[in-house]
Amino acid sequence: MAVKISRFGYYWLDTWVMANVVQLATQDFCARFLNNTNDPGGRQYAQMTQAARSAPANIAEGNSRHSTSKETEMKLTDVARATLAELSNDYMNWLLLHGQAPWSMRSQEYRAVAAVQFDKPAYMDDVQHESGLHILKQKERLALWLQSADSMVVANCMIVLCNRLILMLGKQIDNQLATFREEGGFTEGLTAERLAHRKEQSVEADAPVCPLCGKPMVKRVAKKGVNSGREFWSCSGYPECNGTRNVK
Repeated sequence: MAVKISRFGYYWLDTWVMANVVQLATQDFCARFLNNTNDPGGRQYAQMTQAARSAPANIAEGNSRHSTSKETEMKLTDVARATLAELSNDYMNWLLLHGQAPWSMRSQEYRAVAAVQFDKPAYMDDVQHESGLHILKQKERLALWLQSADSMVVANCMIVLCNRLILMLGKQIDNQLATFREEGGFTEGLTAERLAHRKEQSVEADAPVCPLCGKPMVKRVAKKGVNSGREFWSCSGYPECNGTRNVK
């Protein structure tokens, strides 16, 4: 049985698509250019591929949590941004190790890579299959640089791509923050409800006792009826006891 995927999930995020391109390109780079001579312990390979994997994984997990916790969504998106900065630095270190500086932002090469446009996702009903094809198609747009036999060209291209994605994730976090300020999230809403309930249950020093059971009473606000919006004394044992008094 096919799993139905929400059309509002991470598959439709441009950042997730580009992060997958970064992961695939990094795996290619490490397989082609790292070896027992320049990476004898395999630590550089593991470091770079893990950082590249972390970006799409955290974007996906964060987006999957957006309905329950906006705060968690922002944190995971920021983790993705941070790992891309780490990966960009690894590529820069590769260039420096070989006596080269990264392309200037004013250079023809940098501008050419930065100008590459990616298609917007446009899936039908087979989302996982179609998104995979979409990612491969977007990666192909960078083939001129990513398939170069010169590791310096590939590393420079990856720096441009990482920096571009970092900026996109920054805007995504800004949008998440704006939504959080407006709406909050399920978890944050539960916290607010819990705090409100505790405040409601706190017993004031001069609170009267319930006329029905003798327990101390707490102030509450009527939410409906003719007295909606007015404070009244309610038994702290509610809902077991329905005793009330008017607030004088």
